[in-house]
Amino acid sequence: MRFRRLGSDLGTTFFTLLCFEVTSCERWGLRYPEKNKAFRIQSLMEIKLRPYELSDVDDFMEWACDDEVIRTSRLRHYTSREDALVYLQEVAIPHPWYRAMCLEESPIGFICIKPGSASERCRGLVSYALGSKYWGKGITTMAVKMVMSTVFQEFPDMERLEGFVNVDNKASQRVLEKAGFQKEGVLRKYVIVKGRTIDVTMYSYLKPDNIIT
Repeated sequence: MRFRRLGSDLGTTFFTLLCFEVTSCERWGLRYPEKNKAFRIQSLMEIKLRPYELSDVDDFMEWACDDEVIRTSRLRHYTSREDALVYLQEVAIPHPWYRAMCLEESPIGFICIKPGSASERCRGLVSYALGSKYWGKGITTMAVKMVMSTVFQEFPDMERLEGFVNVDNKASQRVLEKAGFQKEGVLRKYVIVKGRTIDVTMYSYLKPDNIIT
């Protein structure tokens, strides 16, 4: 897949994910089902990171209750709208850096930075999740890159950004690798997720020398 960067600022990045149309299977030397002879994938998407609001609860539930998202992340299932509202009000909104990953202003996931404190203030932890129908489009990688462009200015004491990924979640590992993170190793039996102790792969990204804080 190729994409062309169109422009960016600190909060929004426009980019072309993919735009093509097949009007004849023979043109490509491929044989597609009749219904797939002509198709178009959304060509231009606006990805924006912003704080969550209580009014986002319905969009939040749409992706946060996605069975595939729950299966591949540490998120729990939200059983009701009220349950999700409590999470937004008590966890997401007061968090020092928890952002809605938005497509055309509607939340489709989240990305979060947990800064360290005291003797651990030199590092932070990135985590994220995206609705499964948006997987494979480069959206999460772009969101991570957007965070990396500002996080060291927002947290001047931070020198290292870490990511921990289930060793079985190859897609999430590719997100960090494409964003420029370095794989440091595997931590065995590191954390309990949904009642099961798992191994995680550790990634890190260090503060560039030319960052002015």
